[in-house]
Amino acid sequence: MADKQISLPAKLINGGIAGLIGVTCVFPIDLAKTRLQNQQNGQRMYTSMSDCLIKTIRSEGYFGMYRGAAVNLTLVTPEKAIKLAANDFFRHHLSKDGKKLTLLREMLAGCGAGTCQVIVTTPMEMLKIQLQDAGRIAAQKKLMAAQAQLSSSSAAGAAEPVVEARTTATQITRELLRSKGIAGLYKGLGATLLRDVPFSIVYFPLFANLNKLGQKDPNVKAPFYVSFLSGCVAGSTAAVAVNPCDVIKTRLQSLQRGVNEDTYSGILDCTKKIWQKEGPMAFLKGAYCRALVIAPLFGIAQVVYFIGIAEFLLDLLPKHRA
Repeated sequence: MADKQISLPAKLINGGIAGLIGVTCVFPIDLAKTRLQNQQNGQRMYTSMSDCLIKTIRSEGYFGMYRGAAVNLTLVTPEKAIKLAANDFFRHHLSKDGKKLTLLREMLAGCGAGTCQVIVTTPMEMLKIQLQDAGRIAAQKKLMAAQAQLSSSSAAGAAEPVVEARTTATQITRELLRSKGIAGLYKGLGATLLRDVPFSIVYFPLFANLNKLGQKDPNVKAPFYVSFLSGCVAGSTAAVAVNPCDVIKTRLQSLQRGVNEDTYSGILDCTKKIWQKEGPMAFLKGAYCRALVIAPLFGIAQVVYFIGIAEFLLDLLPKHRA
């Protein structure tokens, strides 16, 4: 597609706006995905996405579904901006005299975009996962305490209720920096790369080729609904394809564990334990949640990005010419 040249500030703003809109729409599903992926065979709290969301509302209230959203809303702007702008950057420099990119070069551009974005993605996911999973661990402890109280009901006195100590992203950040330095925020970097690089290799070429199908003229952009649908299809396909890597990343980045849940020393150790104790289907935990999150997220992202809201906003600013 022969696109007009878009300035870097416009690309960053478009990516940021797209990320903010997308996260706001689908965050509760992402919370369900994290909790489903993290629960092991020791104590299963949720049976499905809907079960997870219903129990979350009952125990934590409506806004419990948005725990960790502040982290995402803060960091998704640079993350999505870097991802989309980097892909454009690499596609531009890999193209020869404006000629159509080969599939291999499209994949290389996606690889570059995925590699660049982990600078922001890793600490964002690290903080978000702790906040999202805190409610599951607290609910599990309450359940275990209730079961223990029932089994010892004949004993004198009542067991003290389990009260969840709420932490914030700022507190977690300070503790990680104090105890482990900047490396603490980048725990799971390898697993994040293992997920995001293949995701981008699949997503960007697939989106570009699907979007081209809706172009009547190579020099005219596809209609916005084509970009939206292309983003949804490409996003959900790539999300399911790399879901095993996402399960591993989520497990490795979780600092707190539930009752009888395993700890992991690295990617290989995590993969081995999941395979042996939970079976191969465990690598698909939360796959449909992730597809439901990524499909509209990237559909919206591509619509905003290709419509070019930023160009309109920048045109409203006073222009200072020499």
